[in-house]
Amino acid sequence: MHKHNHNHTHTEVKGRNLIISIILNTVITVSQVIGGIISGSLSLLSDALHNFSDVLSLIVSYVATILSKRKASTNKTFGFKRAEIIAAFVNSATLIIVAILLIKEAIVRFIAPQEVVSDLVIWLSILGIVANGISVLLLKKDADTNMNMKSAYLHLLTDMMASVAVLVGGLLMKFYKFYWIDPLLTFAIALYLIYMGYDLLKQSTKVLMLFTPNTVQVDEIVTTIRKIEPIKNVHHVHIWQLNEDEMHLEAHIDFKEDIKLSEFDVILDRIEEEVYHTYGINHVNIQPEFGKCDSKQIIVQD
Repeated sequence: MHKHNHNHTHTEVKGRNLIISIILNTVITVSQVIGGIISGSLSLLSDALHNFSDVLSLIVSYVATILSKRKASTNKTFGFKRAEIIAAFVNSATLIIVAILLIKEAIVRFIAPQEVVSDLVIWLSILGIVANGISVLLLKKDADTNMNMKSAYLHLLTDMMASVAVLVGGLLMKFYKFYWIDPLLTFAIALYLIYMGYDLLKQSTKVLMLFTPNTVQVDEIVTTIRKIEPIKNVHHVHIWQLNEDEMHLEAHIDFKEDIKLSEFDVILDRIEEEVYHTYGINHVNIQPEFGKCDSKQIIVQD
């Protein structure tokens, strides 16, 4: 069995970066809500709503990061290893829900455009760009290797881009009185939220549903294992991703002869090495069989 060493210092840095991002986004949200109400800007309020979803998603991500460090117990044999995957699912789902609400409001405002105090929109959008930009830089490194952090990072990245769009809209409203640009920007921001959230929602759903990862071909793995002597058949195969770091393989293996337990251990070591180095599977659970009358199909609905 292959183990993973966890870097606790890295986890603490990740948690600290999340806290800083939570504080920054809380400040932006409060400022933009007040500014949106005073200025009458829907795009600024939509940016504030997105920022509020950022605060919630960052809090969920932070709690998940803390929970994921907890040890396993007799009633939680996997510990809280899936907390970060659940956080990614919740964050991406809220991203899409927020976007749908924004589209609905944008359509109403587009039909009846309202005058907007553009100066306030401009300054608050600049605040959003700066604060979100800092948060994006803080989380970028962890986003490359962690689904939970990626969900938080995407929230912040899309919000920074939304703030840029709001800034452009504020300038157009100030100098050209194009007040219809406000709901149009809101609509564009919402569509982008859906686009960014859907892929992550799909990824996290696959992990939660124990689907076989796209990077793994079950037939190839079965063929690889069957080449090892004296293996006769590989069946009852289950391959799933527990979290970002762990991929599990469970299978029944039918042997051509009644081998000793010590011989099986040697074969098991070889299987573990093969699937780890070739397919990245780091947890293997094999049930050895000889002459057992059961289904020999690769996939069996247990």
